[in-house]
Amino acid sequence: MKIRKRFIIGFITCIFIASPLPASSKQVVPFGLCSKYNPRIMYQLYQPFINYLNENTPYQFEIKLSPTYQETVDQFGHGKIIIASCGPVPYIRAKEKYPVTPILRTLSKDGKPYYRGVIIVRQDRSIQNLNDLKGRSFAFGQAWSTAGHILPEYYLKKANVRLEDFKHYSFLRHHDSVAYAVLKGQYDAGAVKDIIAYKYQKEGLRFIFFTEPIPTVPIVVRTDAPKGIVESVKTALLKLDPMNPIHQKKMAQWDEEFKYGFTEASDSDYEPIRRILRTMPIAQDMKGKIQD
Repeated sequence: MKIRKRFIIGFITCIFIASPLPASSKQVVPFGLCSKYNPRIMYQLYQPFINYLNENTPYQFEIKLSPTYQETVDQFGHGKIIIASCGPVPYIRAKEKYPVTPILRTLSKDGKPYYRGVIIVRQDRSIQNLNDLKGRSFAFGQAWSTAGHILPEYYLKKANVRLEDFKHYSFLRHHDSVAYAVLKGQYDAGAVKDIIAYKYQKEGLRFIFFTEPIPTVPIVVRTDAPKGIVESVKTALLKLDPMNPIHQKKMAQWDEEFKYGFTEASDSDYEPIRRILRTMPIAQDMKGKIQD
């Protein structure tokens, strides 16, 4: 209840952050977003992206933010969204329950459609490898976070490090929360996506493990979404060239995952993650287990 109350307060605050939009006769389309950061930061980073879609499509997109990855997924089934950006694991979970498909995936800074998960420690810790984590405390991201939980736990198990080997572990709400907690010494180590690891490296983080490349974040639609919406979004985003100075300026204020462009996506892109998930039964409902 406390977590949801904080989310609602943050959400209300963000309504005032988002730029006011003029009255429009365009069809309003909610755009679902997994809550990777706190609501204020989500709106700061994603409202410029939404503004771009509004300027370059015949639709009026509006951010639909949820406090957990699971809730973004279920909004597809409840009819609240027909399009969303979510991580690989939330997409796969959505595909298991609802008629959805990926249409685009993001590009990383190097122009490739992959990123990595990173296990981080503070620079002054003696931890050098995964085996050194036994008997230590560990911070994961949300349960359905690909780089913040699923892949790190998979590689930990391959290194014979089980959850019960930790002194204690927690699921935190955001990747930034994990980085902060490790820097503050609240946890000995944690799991984050690479862009967050590099963001806080100069603050005192050290990296002890990188996952294999992970397919980047997809933009997902219901298969019964109006063709006009799907095609207009694809056209607007695929025409962006991160090497074009004009386009760079447009994307400069977008989230790091979105500012380097997009490429076509298909369900098969996420089969490697799906295979890993089959080896790791993950609780479908982690409510009450996420800490701020």
